[in-house]
Amino acid sequence: MTGTDAPFLRTLCSLRWLAVAGQAATILVATWVLGLALPQLPLWAGVAALTLFNLYAQLRVQDPDTAPVTAFGHILVDVIVLTWMVGWSGGIANPFGSLFLILIALAALALPLRWTLAVAAACLIGYAASGVFGLPLPSGYFTGAQMQQWGVVCNFLLSATVVLVFATRLAIALRQREHELAMLRERFVRNEGIVALATHAASVAHELNTPLATMTLLADDIADQTESSEVRDDVETLRELLVQCRERVLALARPAAGDAPGRDPVTLPQVLEQWRLVRPTIALKRNEDAPLTLPLDPGIGHLLMVLLNNAADAGEKADRPQVDLSLRIEGDDLIGEVRDYGHGFDARQAVLPGTLFNSGKTDGMGVGLALSHATIERLDGELWMRPANGAGTRVGFRLPLSPRETSA
Repeated sequence: MTGTDAPFLRTLCSLRWLAVAGQAATILVATWVLGLALPQLPLWAGVAALTLFNLYAQLRVQDPDTAPVTAFGHILVDVIVLTWMVGWSGGIANPFGSLFLILIALAALALPLRWTLAVAAACLIGYAASGVFGLPLPSGYFTGAQMQQWGVVCNFLLSATVVLVFATRLAIALRQREHELAMLRERFVRNEGIVALATHAASVAHELNTPLATMTLLADDIADQTESSEVRDDVETLRELLVQCRERVLALARPAAGDAPGRDPVTLPQVLEQWRLVRPTIALKRNEDAPLTLPLDPGIGHLLMVLLNNAADAGEKADRPQVDLSLRIEGDDLIGEVRDYGHGFDARQAVLPGTLFNSGKTDGMGVGLALSHATIERLDGELWMRPANGAGTRVGFRLPLSPRETSA
């Protein structure tokens, strides 16, 4: 058992309060309604001891560092108090003696096998001790058979309530843990692929740096030797593309954590200028009130580039080379959406909440979007995809901004 089992201890505390209330009510009913001459001092002392222990347990249960021995100690106290209460109120003739089974069931559902066996052994010893040393059940207003019948009914109702409450809470906790484990496995697989891709990209970047530098020099030589203005313009565009490629290659050659501290923020005009240089044939439409001067995390700039390229690819395949970009600030969040005019996608194959897009289901959605999703996750944001009106796809995101960035 680790710190994640604190809900089990909290559940034990809740059930223990139920036991305290049930024991107090049982003593009062048995004494005043059934007319049983039960020893009051030992029984109320047991109720008081369980109450004090539960108060102490609730203070300690806040500590997440728990172990199986801690939970066993909690249940052992319950076994001792139950043995004491049953022993002073009829021993094995007391129908509530079967509550030892509830403690064994609780242990079996939450503790490792050896600790469950230890709880079972403690319950057997407690039950045997209450039978051997327990006081006989005194006579009252009803016959022994009648009290036994009503005791069995009350014991069944109480046992059913305890099992239902505990099993429900434990099932919810187990489902939450399974969901968290599934998310962690998915994140691990994705991050493992991203790390492998980053390592490969850094290796390739070192190999491409030299030929790109040589191509830049050749472009300069061609520009110096030609007399045609059209050729000069084309060579200048080629040179800008080569410079941009070299910058990207140098960025890949840096440590694999591409979002490491120290990288300068970017702005929306810088990102759009670089994208237009690469995709000059795509018509880009953006909202006029976009936050142009807002400094963006480099990861957000990469996210915009990937989404714009995906949208451009989808539009070109459908012979509608147009992309719509919308950016706005709502409160402390940056809300963005990229709309393409491609063939769209089947909404039934879209994303489930909290998961990545199904690969191969949309135009252009590949490694770039996986990297973008990792960026969104790192910045504690959201990423979604919806069909656009008419045709195409809308891919949106929400990212929290710091007060310094929002005020800019």
